[in-house]
Amino acid sequence: MATSGGAGRTILHVDMDAFYASVEQLRRPELRGKPVVVGGSGRRGVVAAASYEARAFGVRSAMPSMRARTLCPHAVFVAGDHAHYAEVSARVMAIFRSMTPLVEPLSLDEAFLDVTGAQRLHGDGPAIAAEVRRRVLAEEGLTCSVGVATSKFIAKLATEQAKPSASVRGPIPGTGVAVVRPGDERVFLRPLPVGALWGVGPRTLEKLHGLGVRTVGQLERLPLEQLVRTLGEAHGRHLHDLAHAVDPRPVVPDQRPKSISHEETFAEDIDDARALHTELVRMADAVARRARHQEVAGRTVAIKVRFGDFTTTSRSVTLPQAVDTGPAIVRAATQLLDQIDIAPGVRLFGVGLANLVDDAPHQLSLDDLTGAAEAPAADGAAWSAVTEAVDAVRARFGDDALLPAALAEGGSLRAKRAGEQQWGPNDRGSSPGEDRV
Repeated sequence: MATSGGAGRTILHVDMDAFYASVEQLRRPELRGKPVVVGGSGRRGVVAAASYEARAFGVRSAMPSMRARTLCPHAVFVAGDHAHYAEVSARVMAIFRSMTPLVEPLSLDEAFLDVTGAQRLHGDGPAIAAEVRRRVLAEEGLTCSVGVATSKFIAKLATEQAKPSASVRGPIPGTGVAVVRPGDERVFLRPLPVGALWGVGPRTLEKLHGLGVRTVGQLERLPLEQLVRTLGEAHGRHLHDLAHAVDPRPVVPDQRPKSISHEETFAEDIDDARALHTELVRMADAVARRARHQEVAGRTVAIKVRFGDFTTTSRSVTLPQAVDTGPAIVRAATQLLDQIDIAPGVRLFGVGLANLVDDAPHQLSLDDLTGAAEAPAADGAAWSAVTEAVDAVRARFGDDALLPAALAEGGSLRAKRAGEQQWGPNDRGSSPGEDRV
């Protein structure tokens, strides 16, 4: 179900304020008022989020952790706890859905809400935005900022104007809610830098500057034909529409994920094939577990390999049948990995499933019929029954209750969790939630 684009809509864009860092400061009172950095604390780590106290020193998300340490030497580094953030996010999204069924999550801390049909029950857009903020604060102890407009694009831009400001003493509250009234969209857009538009990256920005375009208002006055000649048909029309506040995209709830993946940056480069295979098995098991949890399977298996010099290689294969088991992903990913020389040392490795479909009944495979040595790794009915039993045991006793046997040989009997080490390794192997000052 989705709303149709057009006039008369009321769209909210809700963005949690410094979500990961705020969650850590909430559950650990001793961190309140301190510059908190969530992410990988090791020399290869990346900042996932920074509290407003840390932002005052110039720390930002996606920044290398070593750079963050230089900017804010007294920052408290906290290893990300993705599982806990997901739990909090689920409760926040439930608040959103209590206001309207049309909720489109963008990430754990961000969502669009179409409240067009909810206004008779809950009031107009600004009133609903204020109620969302009140409930999130009352029920979760967290703050959020809300943009209200007639389209997703304008609502998201409005949210930025409602955000708190950073200071060494903590966040300086913003308006909390920013509203762009119907008919005021182009007036709102015109003074904004053209880089604020979706789809304007560094190369596009350079081309627009070459045309003398630095604000959305200047872009609005540019003829469509000139934009198309400079940027191409699709991109030129896209930016022309945005500059004229045209964004009919609907809020689409309950979207199926386009892909499921797990990748990690290692503390040290890996050039040993057996060690990398152990990581492959662990990641494939995590990806398969998440696919089954979301009741999808994937026909395309992909790997990503980044070496110490940051050169990156990707490989993928599309299978005749969608898969959702660790052994099936391992088998396909191993064939891909065998095509790559890892001797230079692997800095980052990832495994993913794409081309997702609804979980379909497993067909009996040739391996099941022949009883070949590799049959335990087959995707047929026999392995499906084993997988269901494994999932049931893990649901009751935890993800580490049953693990692939290959991990015993690797010497680390521990499952991969969603989001684990996605921000790089931590100092001395710190676990989620552990400080590194």
